[in-house]
Order: sequence, then C-alpha cells, then structure tokens
Amino acid sequence: MRNQNIIMERAIARLLEERKYLVVKDILITMLPGEIAGIFRALKSEQIPVLFRLLPKELAAKTFVKMDPEEKELLIHGFSDSSLREVLDELYADDVADLIEEMPANVVKKILDTAGSDMRRSVNELLKYPDNSAGSIMTTEFIRLAPDMSISECISSIRNSGVNSDTIYTCFITENGVLKGRVTVKDLLLAADDDLPVRNIMDSNIAAVTTLNDQEEVAALFNEYDLPVIPVVDRENRLVGVVMFDDAMEIMEEEATEDMEIMGGMSPSEKNYIRSSVFDLFRQRIPWLMLLMISATFTGMIITGFETALAAQVALTAFIPMLMDTGGNSGSQSSVTVIRAISLGEIKFSDLPMVLWKELRTAVLCGASLSVVCFFKIILIDRMLLGNDGITLTVAAVVCFTLIITVFLAKSVGAVLPLAASRMGFDPAVMSSPFITTIVDALSLLVYFETAKILLRL
Repeated sequence: MRNQNIIMERAIARLLEERKYLVVKDILITMLPGEIAGIFRALKSEQIPVLFRLLPKELAAKTFVKMDPEEKELLIHGFSDSSLREVLDELYADDVADLIEEMPANVVKKILDTAGSDMRRSVNELLKYPDNSAGSIMTTEFIRLAPDMSISECISSIRNSGVNSDTIYTCFITENGVLKGRVTVKDLLLAADDDLPVRNIMDSNIAAVTTLNDQEEVAALFNEYDLPVIPVVDRENRLVGVVMFDDAMEIMEEEATEDMEIMGGMSPSEKNYIRSSVFDLFRQRIPWLMLLMISATFTGMIITGFETALAAQVALTAFIPMLMDTGGNSGSQSSVTVIRAISLGEIKFSDLPMVLWKELRTAVLCGASLSVVCFFKIILIDRMLLGNDGITLTVAAVVCFTLIITVFLAKSVGAVLPLAASRMGFDPAVMSSPFITTIVDALSLLVYFETAKILLRL
C-alpha cells in the first residue's frame, strides 16, 4: 500500500511540473481526503497551493483538516480573505478550534478576522475548555429536536438543518436545553405513525459526558458502549455539544503514541518522525537519558561497595549482566501489562492487592522455571563446556537463588509503580521500562552480593 502511495505522489508531482492540471484534478476527485493529504506531504512548498486550488470546495475543506500544521500555515498565508472564508465556512467549529491551537499568533489573527461571527462564537466557546477535556474536542454542530415534535416534523427538521450538522444519523432530544434522550434516523424512518411525538420512540437511557471529562475517558466510552457519537453536557445537564467517533479515534492514536514514547524513555512529541528535526529528537531524548544515566549511579555504587567480594570470587562478575537483564525484562512485562489494563479501565488503585497477588504467583512460576534452566546452563556450559573451574555448585546456587528473588522483586515493582503513579495523578506510563529497570538493577545487585557473602563466606 505504501509503495502505491509513493508511486501516486511521484506521478502527481510530475503532472504538476508538466502543468497537466485537468489530469491531476480528475485523479484527485477519485481519492479520499486522507490520501490527498498524504500527497501534500511529498510536494515542494510551491506546489502545495497549486494542488489545493485544484480540489473541489467540499473536498478541499475535508483535505485541509487532514493536512499537517506546516502545510496549513503555508496555505493560510497564501489565501486571500475570500478564499480563507470559503475554507472556514466548510469546516466545523471544532476543526477551526483545533486549527487555531496549532497556528502561530499572526495566523490565528487572520483566521479570527476572516471567520464569521457565529463561527467565532462557537470557536471561543470550545477554546475556553481545558486542554484534553471533552469540551475541547466536541463539536457544536448537531441536530437538536424537541420531545413534542412529531416524527414528520423531526424528519423535516433534519432535512433543513442536516447540511450544517456534523452528524445526521443520531439526533438528540432536548427540553429547555436539557438532554432528554436520543433518536436515530432509522428509528424515525421506521416509526409506524408519522404523527407520533418523538418522545414516544426516543431512547432516554443514554451515556453522556460532561465538558470537563478527560478525553481518554470519552474515548473509552466509545469502546464500552459501541456508540457513533456521545453527547456532552454541562453541570445542569444541558446539551452543549457532541464528540464524534472519528475524534475519539484520533485521541486514542495520540494517547497510544504518547504512552509509547514515555514508556520508551522519551518526552512526547507534537510532530511525526518525518517532520521532526534532529534537534527535536535530541530535545525529546536527552532529558530522560540524563536522568537515567544519573540514576544508574546507584548500581555503580553498589558494585563498588562489593569490590572485595568480587575480587575474592571473580566468577560472580560474569552473571551480573544476565541477572540485571532478566530483572529488567521481568519488570517491563508486568509494568506494560498493568499500564495497559489501567488505560483500558480494567483496574484501578483499589485493585492493587489483587494485582500484586497475581503478579507474585506469576513471579514464583517464572522465577522457578528460569532458575532450573539457569542452573543446568551454568553447570553444563559455563563449568563443563567452557572449563571454568571457578564456577562451583555454590556459585550456581547463589546465581539461581538471586534469579528467583530478582524476578519476584521485578514483577512486584512493575505492578505497584504504575498503579501508584495513577493514584497520585501521574501518567502510569511514566513508571515504565527505564525507571523500573534502574530500580530492579539496584535491588538485584544488592540481593546477589548479599547472598554471595552469606553462602560463599566472602
């Protein structure tokens, strides 16, 4: 699929250079907005305005929403006031609000000066809500019906106002602004009597969110209730907007990307990889690398503190990387599992005893299995095959015992830290692999050397 896209991008770029605009236009009208936005990313900056002008008005607006901020800014700078007004008139208020949040101040001024008064009012309403809240991602274009309207009146209302609505398939019933229920177009079309009040067929048991609900909670509701749209209400249960399924999909993608970056030991990025400069990547990565490098000082201090023991039994040194890696991997397994369960709403801090009990039993099974295999590996390979006489049965016992304890501690830490972070209001992904690995490394070394001192009398 990606190879086909590359071929299409190169073909359109060549046709633009040859000024075969009618051919390009015929190709573009057969494509989806997301596909066209991908072509813009591959064009030279001077070709972007040319290609955009070839798009029909409605397709141009849908494509504009999908484009990267840099391309949007370039187009806005080149638009006349009338051209910009045409694009803004085709956009929904939530898309314009997102656009304003992405643009620098001079571009924002041009957008607000050009937008109509109704659009400015709707955008300002959306912008006053906190970032990452339901209010900040909702759209205010939806179909509102009164409970006493007949089925035929509802259908007429949809015909008249549906063109300006973000969705016409789900309509909401309100009385004095208060949300009372919802009805679908299917329900209206299949109603037996056109004179029947819509309150008789509406669904009054509906899931709704408030304007201040976190956007991740909203996205989770789509998955839980299998809904195409979720109403957003204020504190008095007045309907103020709706969140669409496509907005929820974007949220889930953004949150998943952010969690992956944090779990990988990086600061979240606002740009995709292709658009990120080397300096952008440097800024993302260096703070975490610095922090983890400094935190790794603890493991160095522990090794230094046991220099005498290591000098007396040099064979112990060979197993340090294996113990640290196993501990880090075990902790990562637990933390990733727990973080995923937290993000899906499967567990919360009150479930800590249950989670810990499950992870501890898993740790016993994993640790016992690993230690048995490790014992035979040490004796058969390290001692007999490689001929290392310094590796005795006692040394093997020290390593295997430490391995069991390391897995036990790692899975405990990996389970507890994300839940504790969630309880304190932090993103659980912060307590991810790099932090857990550092903590487990220090604990495993302490257990290793203390066990060796006791069993080997060092």
